[in-house]
Amino acid sequence: MFKFLRNLNKDKKGATAIEYGLIAALVAVAAIGAMTALGGSLQGIFNEASTQLDGAVSTAQTGADATGG
Repeated sequence: MFKFLRNLNKDKKGATAIEYGLIAALVAVAAIGAMTALGGSLQGIFNEASTQLDGAVSTAQTGADATGG
C-alpha cells in the first residue's frame, strides 16, 4: 500500500497534463476574446463598405436614368 502511494506521489504526468490543459483553455479564452473584438470592428468596416457601394450603385442608376440609358 505504501509503495503504491510513494509511486503515486512520484508520478507527475497527471499534473503536467492538467497544466497543459489549463494553458490550452487560457489560449482558447484569449483567442475567443480577440476574435470577438476583431469581429466587431470588421462588422463596422463591412457595413461602411456596403453603404458606400449602395450609394455608388444608386448614383450610377440615377445617372443612367437621366441620360436615357
